[in-house]
Amino acid sequence: MIKFLLNHELREEEQLPPEMTVLNYLRTQIHKIGTKEGCGSGNCGTCTVVLGELVNGKLFYRAVNACLVFVSALHGKQLITVEGLKEQDGSLHPIQQALLDHHSSQCGFCTPGVAMSMFALCKNTPRPKRQDVISALAGNLCRCTGYRPILDAALSAGERAPFDDHFDRKMQSTVGILSSIQNEPGSIEQDNRFCYIPTSTDELAKLLLMEPLAKIVAGGTDLALEVTQRHREIAPLIDISQVADMKNIIETDDQIIIGANVPLSDCYDILKKYYPDFGAMLDRFASQQIRNLGTLGGNIANASPIGDTPPLLIALGADITLHRDIESRTLPIERAFMGYKKTAVLPSEFIEKISIPKPNGPSEFRAYKVSKRLGDDISTVCGGFNIGIENGIVTSACIAFGGMAEIPKRARHCEKKLVGNSWSHETINEAIHALDSDFSPISDLRASAAYRREVAANMLWRFFIEQQHRQTEIRVTNYG
Repeated sequence: MIKFLLNHELREEEQLPPEMTVLNYLRTQIHKIGTKEGCGSGNCGTCTVVLGELVNGKLFYRAVNACLVFVSALHGKQLITVEGLKEQDGSLHPIQQALLDHHSSQCGFCTPGVAMSMFALCKNTPRPKRQDVISALAGNLCRCTGYRPILDAALSAGERAPFDDHFDRKMQSTVGILSSIQNEPGSIEQDNRFCYIPTSTDELAKLLLMEPLAKIVAGGTDLALEVTQRHREIAPLIDISQVADMKNIIETDDQIIIGANVPLSDCYDILKKYYPDFGAMLDRFASQQIRNLGTLGGNIANASPIGDTPPLLIALGADITLHRDIESRTLPIERAFMGYKKTAVLPSEFIEKISIPKPNGPSEFRAYKVSKRLGDDISTVCGGFNIGIENGIVTSACIAFGGMAEIPKRARHCEKKLVGNSWSHETINEAIHALDSDFSPISDLRASAAYRREVAANMLWRFFIEQQHRQTEIRVTNYG
């Protein structure tokens, strides 16, 4: 059984398909049709809802795509829909009133999702700045109104936040209810097809011994596409969204240790602190709704050759800790990828945490992503560069690319041409030629093989130029 709050109503569900999305639950099971169905892949934001969850005993609100969230993820949380925004006397919520006052809706199809993104933003960030608003709404498409009145509405609403609305007035009750159920294991099933919801790594390990072929779902931003795009049934499932001991971020003197269940949006501050380019990459990783769901562990386990974080983690020399039963083992992340969408994770084993070395010595880290759109798009080529230079000589180099092979992969021949040689045009040229020995990219709908080779080479040149001319701004994002 799963228990959750639907706005302020406590609901209990037991007989549901394991792979049912929150969008389908709302529209087909309880007929809350204010949440609209758009692309079904997390690209348009039309289906945005808000999940309220307890973080250190306080409510935190996340805007998420209902089309990519399985109902199992609702366990122990508050699901807030556009119908739930209005006040009990029927008057509009300040968010809705701002959209009305600023003429921010025409056809209205996108408006519920826009309102929910604005709600989460204003709840978590009173007095949001313009860039906060732009980031929060980057995953919400509007084809009619244009974004100026929407941005005006969000800024206007933000000036009045925090709101004295019914969510704040019932905060104590909400926290009490969620506290009483957040540590309870849950499950749902239909027709002998199950989804289990453990609350600890120990419970997860035991379940995986019983169900070694079960699919693990954390955020579901990739796995849910099997349902929404390919109409597949997925069972058994193990939803780890309630596994709290995999949601921690720990700093040691020399490492950043991130639980595999930490959403990407929660990784942002610490990664940006030590590696600004990693933060900049996360800014371009899909939309806020996706980052609120997708996890760092999931982006690794997915084993996509064009995943954004694996090349960066490889370049930084990160390790992953794998857990099975009562045993753990540590593996350099570059050895985690065995083939297209295949990893070294064994049956009944799962990624528990990711350990990233802190900056040490003369190495400089850069990350570059080339895609068809600046934001909310899949990489064509993604590169992570960690190069040490002392007295004009390259002392170390760890370079990795996504989009250049069937797995995220190091450019070892390129590295060898760099290390021990002068940091010069001649050395860079030799290293670029060595890339042909490292990679044989394919041509597909996203890019040709020749284009990918040239992009990878230009990324190395960019690193060289940025290192040589630190005061020169050459990135598009410098001119926003």
